[in-house]
Amino acid sequence: MNKSEHFEESLQELARFSRCLAHPARLAILKFLAESRTCISGDISDYIPLGRTTVSQHLKELRKLGLIKGEIDGLKINYCLNCDEIREYLRLFEKYFDDIKNAEITC
Repeated sequence: MNKSEHFEESLQELARFSRCLAHPARLAILKFLAESRTCISGDISDYIPLGRTTVSQHLKELRKLGLIKGEIDGLKINYCLNCDEIREYLRLFEKYFDDIKNAEITC
């Protein structure tokens, strides 16, 4: 048992999400997919200034968390944002920060 298991599930989930987004390459990939407003077929490294292997590792982390989907189309993979999962994380963050922002702070 690790110490993070002592915290409520929503906090553990937000920590997993935060760790995944802690790399600028992953943020760039999500931003690129959002700005494209479509699924991207082929090699995202054509659009992100990193090598294929590095981009592939970051895509794997984003897929593992469920932030993107990748569907095989012949020899290529179509990458899309998983908007339902992203909305769920946003909802968790909004609730988390609402609790903090609504706290009455006296110093």
